[in-house]
Amino acid sequence: MKKIALWLCAVALLVCSLGSFAMADAYKVAIPDDATNEGRALLLLESIGAIKLKDDAGITATTKDIESSVAEIDFVEMQAATVPTVLQDVDFAIINNNYALDNGLNPAKEGLAIESSDSPYSNVVCVKEDNKDADLTKALVAAFSSQQVVDFIAETYPDGSVVSVVSEPTDGYDASVDYEALKGTKVSIAVTPVPHELIADLVKPILAEKGIELEVIEVTDYVTPNDMLEAGDVYANYFAHIPYQENFNEENGTHIAIVAPIHVEPMAIYGGKTADLAVLTGK
Repeated sequence: MKKIALWLCAVALLVCSLGSFAMADAYKVAIPDDATNEGRALLLLESIGAIKLKDDAGITATTKDIESSVAEIDFVEMQAATVPTVLQDVDFAIINNNYALDNGLNPAKEGLAIESSDSPYSNVVCVKEDNKDADLTKALVAAFSSQQVVDFIAETYPDGSVVSVVSEPTDGYDASVDYEALKGTKVSIAVTPVPHELIADLVKPILAEKGIELEVIEVTDYVTPNDMLEAGDVYANYFAHIPYQENFNEENGTHIAIVAPIHVEPMAIYGGKTADLAVLTGK
């Protein structure tokens, strides 16, 4: 009996040891937890060969859509804004570029892998559907789509960490708008910090030339700007990309209209405790 007991203890110790080894072998990867940004992060991992997603997963893929992975991955899902704060506690983190830049990270320099700027994730100016054809909206679109904004993005982010997608820049104004009738108007827009707030601040004097005051309201998450817009607390917002806004409408029954794509912010993978992507890709 004593020998059997000792043998059972040895087996138990071996099992625990193997379990600990398996846990230690899993790489922690922090990703955003909202529908389109989680899918975007997983598509980036698939593009480098770390995982294989189901064929029909698409841009709203979740970790449940992963068919296989080269390495054992322990996904840490959290709000996009908080992902940079755990970088030193995980092996890798996939961070939305606005939050990366706001935390001193540059995807072109620190990113271990980065999206192509040729992507469907253009960041957009949005208004409520009822206002999409209004003169005030046209004035906003013209100002945000100006050559001044295009030049600012190119000069501020020459490394491609932010890329303008405005195909036909304006002089800041729309000839079809009755600016005289808009003189004295105050319009509010909710934005996230970098680069959206910087670009909105650049737009202020363009609109001011026509007597329109732009109030820029900074927020730090991906839900509040849409809640504010839907409630009528702001006239417009500028913080998210096209798939996010389309998915937000679908899931929440909101009436948010995309009126102008302005720029793309390539998403990147950053190293935390581990700096070599080969452990995820086997390459």
